[in-house]
Amino acid sequence: MSDSAPSELLYGLNDKPPVPTAFLAALQHMLASFVGIITPTLIIGGVLGLGSEIPYLISMALIVSGVGTFIQARRFGPVGSGLVAVQGTSFAFLGAVLAAGFIAKGKGGGPEEILSLIFGVCFFGAFIEIFLSQFLHKLKTVINPLVTGIVITTIGFYLIKVGMTDLAGGFKAPDFGSPENLMLGGGVLLLIIIMNQSSNPVLRSGAIFFGLIAGFIAAYFMGKVDFSKLSGMEWIALPLPFKYGFSFDFEAFIPVALIYLITAIESSGDLTATSMISRQSINDDAYRQRIRGGVLADGVNSMIAAIFNTFPNTTFSQNNGVIQLTGIASRYVAFWVAGILVVLGLFPIIGGIFQQLPKPVLGGATLVMFGTIAAAGIRILATLELDRRTMLIMAVSFGLGLGVAMVPDVLKEMPKLVQNLFGSAVTVSGLSAMILNTLLPNIETKPATEMTSAG
Repeated sequence: MSDSAPSELLYGLNDKPPVPTAFLAALQHMLASFVGIITPTLIIGGVLGLGSEIPYLISMALIVSGVGTFIQARRFGPVGSGLVAVQGTSFAFLGAVLAAGFIAKGKGGGPEEILSLIFGVCFFGAFIEIFLSQFLHKLKTVINPLVTGIVITTIGFYLIKVGMTDLAGGFKAPDFGSPENLMLGGGVLLLIIIMNQSSNPVLRSGAIFFGLIAGFIAAYFMGKVDFSKLSGMEWIALPLPFKYGFSFDFEAFIPVALIYLITAIESSGDLTATSMISRQSINDDAYRQRIRGGVLADGVNSMIAAIFNTFPNTTFSQNNGVIQLTGIASRYVAFWVAGILVVLGLFPIIGGIFQQLPKPVLGGATLVMFGTIAAAGIRILATLELDRRTMLIMAVSFGLGLGVAMVPDVLKEMPKLVQNLFGSAVTVSGLSAMILNTLLPNIETKPATEMTSAG
């Protein structure tokens, strides 16, 4: 996509929106990513029985996400993409991190020993992504519109299930699919659509935020918001490097290392989508440098995460949907996002309020955002010549990736390592696309008429 393409952006990458506009856009980015940042910590803490450590881990997740987002947008030398690439705790590492935790737990370790091992292997694993970033942009069979388009589309399709599940009440909710949940989530979705079509730039850029706030208020009066849990929260949380110590186990390291490889590819797809939505080129040296700097920042931020007691970071796909819906691609908005996340982390009580956002309200907003991610991937694929080879690669990649997502039990008889590595739709689609794009010969076929006459 060229820079001369017609743009619906209100503010481009290097524009400086007025403070109220920038702050409002930043709030929407924060709301879109907040649950995604804290949810892996909640899952890991619950499964491994980390109990009283969970609030501190959540605070560290928010602070590191803020710092990582600032590094991505600001760029420090070669580190950073210079885009609105919001960083957050990666879901991709859940299986590998839990496996490491169970290794420590199996040896009789308590919460400190468990977290010490997890952060130790995640720290060393980050160097794999840092190393890959230096030549990933040169691998044309990996970083090209076909592979990244497939990865981005798969991310969007996969996340749509998450958005729809939230809209219906959330995973395993006792009132899942109730008319109240569907009405609440559907109302938020409808309000966002109406405001996004408004000619008023404030309503358009604030559509997600206003939709979420309206849904929050409606949910409160419906009795779906409970602030009683806030009373037991700490007022302030300070980051302490390696608070839980530092240890290493090679068996725990291998799955984590492999996920870092996949994350590098996934982040390159996210950054391609962000570049495209921000009306930046995706086929020149500047693009390749953005990818290189963005993936390098991904690795550096994951190393910082391990030092400051949280789990690996990656770029968040859902924030591309916020850019597209608000029309604000300014990287200066990311500075505000970073500041908000750090404040939320330092003062857990503030973040606790946002934790009360009901799932249907969140689902109503994220459903449309995840849909725009899939649409962005389709837009990239639409720029290609859809010949027989391209169609075959797309068919196999989507078939395997989405097949794993739809039928997760397909791998249940395989070793845990295989389940952890290939249980992700994005991982399977991305690897399939890369392998096929590398191995299948790129032979130009003759037109049908020419083949007929030749016969």
